[in-house]
Amino acid sequence: MSYNASAGPLIEHHHCTFKLLYTPRAHHQTQDPTQEDTLTPSGKGKRLPEVHCVVSKLGCFDLFAKILEEVERLRDISPALVHPFMRSVMEAPFPAPGRTVTIKSFLPGSGNEELTLCRPVDSRLEHVDFDSLLQCLSVGRLLQVFASLLLERRVIFIADKLSVLSRCSHAVLALLYPFTWQHTFVPVLPASMLDISCSPTPFLIRVLAPCLPELLELPIEEVLIVDLCADKFAVQLGDEDCILPSKLQAALQQILEEREDMLRREDGEQSGDHQADLSSLLSEAFVQFFVEMVGHYPQHMTESSNGSREIQRDSFRKSHPSRGVRQFLQLFMETQMFAGFIQDKELRKSGFRGN
Repeated sequence: MSYNASAGPLIEHHHCTFKLLYTPRAHHQTQDPTQEDTLTPSGKGKRLPEVHCVVSKLGCFDLFAKILEEVERLRDISPALVHPFMRSVMEAPFPAPGRTVTIKSFLPGSGNEELTLCRPVDSRLEHVDFDSLLQCLSVGRLLQVFASLLLERRVIFIADKLSVLSRCSHAVLALLYPFTWQHTFVPVLPASMLDISCSPTPFLIRVLAPCLPELLELPIEEVLIVDLCADKFAVQLGDEDCILPSKLQAALQQILEEREDMLRREDGEQSGDHQADLSSLLSEAFVQFFVEMVGHYPQHMTESSNGSREIQRDSFRKSHPSRGVRQFLQLFMETQMFAGFIQDKELRKSGFRGN
């Protein structure tokens, strides 16, 4: 991934933290998650931006973010404190899923300090930061974005920081599980390539806020432009609040609002285990949404003349007792997301039968 940043000395560089997937060589199947933290060294005049980077084969972005935040805090006190802390991190055993590890460090004048690093039990949530998503978007707007992605519409996220774009886009895509976004996903669209957003195909694109005025002048058809900094839609179709079945949407909204209340009641001292529990709670709510909507699909799979299994679309849709769900399924069954889900499930089943 590339992003706009000056390669030369700067007088001021806005601090940002972001994550990406790095493929070290062509056709290599393993992608190494990378999390970077950029800032400007102290001093006068032009200085080269300073970058702290964590490279790992595990996408533990929340854990890495805590390490980088601690690096930044220690560096503000004294750059000499960074190396001993990083040495302690490297010497500590990497926590297994669902476990924690404590990093001890010594701070002159304050004594020993501890940093607790936690991995969620569900490794699927390791790269997900739902808190940032809920801080940027109200519950109602989040559900409208979720609904738009389910129908594979064109969605553009706008923010003034790469870190916000990164965290929110990864989080909203995680809400689609067990379905997977099948279309274009652009980490950051440079200003010189904004016309790509005029593509007629579905996409999720991230754009930095200074590009918004130019973006609004482009002839983009049927797009949802989400301003994460202002919690508003810069452009919308107008039907986003009517896409999801009303009863299922109300259930999701209640769970999201309860989780928001939990976050507001916390004083910032919550443990990593508690945060992981809240993330699991949120993820399970969306999984339950999909179970209620499509969980009955195996009952409508039949074997065709060539031996492959196909879903009987009409009987599948009409069998659901909710009229609202039936109307939604009429649209959702046309998406590549739905087709890919059915195909993947059947391939897994055929693989097990073959063994």
